[in-house]
Amino acid sequence: MDINFNKNEDHNKMLNSDLRQRLTKVKLGGGEKSIEKHKAKGKLTARERIKYLLDDKKPSIEIGAFAGEGMYEEHGGCPGGGVVIKMGYVSGKQCLVVANDATVKAGAWFPITGKKNLRAQEIAIENKLPIIYLVDSAGVYLPMQDEIFPDKEHFGRIFRNNAVMSSMGITQISAVMGSCVAGGAYLPIMSDEALIVDKTGSIFLAGSYLVKAAIGETIDNETLGGATTHCEISGVTDYKAKDDHDALDTIKKIMDKIGDYDKAGFNRVKAVKPKEKPDDMFGILPRSRADQYDMLEIIKRLVDNSEFEAYKEGYGKTILTGYARIDGWAVGIVANQRKLVKTKKGEMQFGGVIYSDSADKATRFIANCNQKKIPLVFIQDVTGFMVGSKSEHGGIIKDGAKMVSAVSNSVVPKFTVVIGNSYGAGNYAMCGKAYDPRLIVAWPSAELAVMSGNSAAKVLLQIETASLKKKGKEITPEVEKELYDRIKARYDEQISPYYAAARLWTDAIIDPLDTRTWISMGIEAANHAPIEKPFNLGVIQT
Repeated sequence: MDINFNKNEDHNKMLNSDLRQRLTKVKLGGGEKSIEKHKAKGKLTARERIKYLLDDKKPSIEIGAFAGEGMYEEHGGCPGGGVVIKMGYVSGKQCLVVANDATVKAGAWFPITGKKNLRAQEIAIENKLPIIYLVDSAGVYLPMQDEIFPDKEHFGRIFRNNAVMSSMGITQISAVMGSCVAGGAYLPIMSDEALIVDKTGSIFLAGSYLVKAAIGETIDNETLGGATTHCEISGVTDYKAKDDHDALDTIKKIMDKIGDYDKAGFNRVKAVKPKEKPDDMFGILPRSRADQYDMLEIIKRLVDNSEFEAYKEGYGKTILTGYARIDGWAVGIVANQRKLVKTKKGEMQFGGVIYSDSADKATRFIANCNQKKIPLVFIQDVTGFMVGSKSEHGGIIKDGAKMVSAVSNSVVPKFTVVIGNSYGAGNYAMCGKAYDPRLIVAWPSAELAVMSGNSAAKVLLQIETASLKKKGKEITPEVEKELYDRIKARYDEQISPYYAAARLWTDAIIDPLDTRTWISMGIEAANHAPIEKPFNLGVIQT
């Protein structure tokens, strides 16, 4: 191994270490004091509930762990978006579990909480995957009600989705393990089956204080909407549990009885580990996002037996396309080649840039995968499409549009892994969040933005200095440097993978060594949903 490999390895493993430390902090939710208070009520935490519920010898993945990070600081923050979401297995059945974290503002819903819950339901709908809600929430966070209550993608969409999923035959189970108030009270009742924990669970449209204020009735919360009331008088809930463990055991028994599902029929054989050492990815991936490297060496460490069957290997070389297997699943891979390549005409093409021939190749390959019913995996390290007169005259916009059209209309499940740059229209063409990947994850080395921090800072500096000069201010080299540093620092914060993950532009930031697990579980989930429409590119310029 050369010195550069070792420096890359040290850098990327430090990023991984930072990821682990951040995750450790996220897992504390509202903090140790809040956890102690919560447990003093005889309740398990959201994470303890999920851990007890999921099959312990099966893999699981967490969606949106960093949701809300760095946001709502004026309100005390909202770690994890106040909800924990995991995809795993209960009684051998793959499913999603959504658990309110009552240690964060009593489980109240911030805007990002709504977005995260809707993302879980979107995953369940796309993959026809059972979903379990562990409810313990004070309802909408009132100081921000205008940002969570009335719009299409706000709180009410949750219940609309409950109804849609029910009509689709997607199993929904709710366990009320704490507060379940106001509009939130509809969630368990719109689920197929509802449980409530005695003495700690409660469901009502209005609590005792509000009832007293509204109609003058004096009543305690337990009598108003406790387990006995809803299991024996109102009939709102189906099962009364004596404690959290009892409720979770009941869910396990319900899940155990669910029948098999219709399968999409994606191809899978016995899994084989990569021949090449996966840990080498840390040394192959450069420290600088501007440096070149061979993406094929990354792919070999992600796929079974390190085997990659290249499609159109000698054409459109700045995008790698080909077939492989990941954990036994057949996949079509579309990845940005990051090394400088030479065309047959002797011209040099920059790695990470999409040229006309690369876009053309990718479009045809995506169509092939749809024809053969093979899931697509996009591996992003892209700076965008090639610019300049030669590219414009050669129809780069037309070829780029064809690729975007193929990605948009693809009917096989798509999975996106951002390992480096994800800039501008390159993000779109390589199946960014706006193009409905079933799952989209980032490595700690990822950057997501319109352009790199250096390029953007230079453009913004020109705008700002021009504005200051118009006002008659003198721009010395010192002032210019100060402006540039300030602009770059602000932009660099925004291109961080944590900034993206906080806003759910990605589903997670993951250890590169977990990539195979994410893609494998994602395809297994997608296999629950047979493809119901043919692939059609629509009208495109040829």
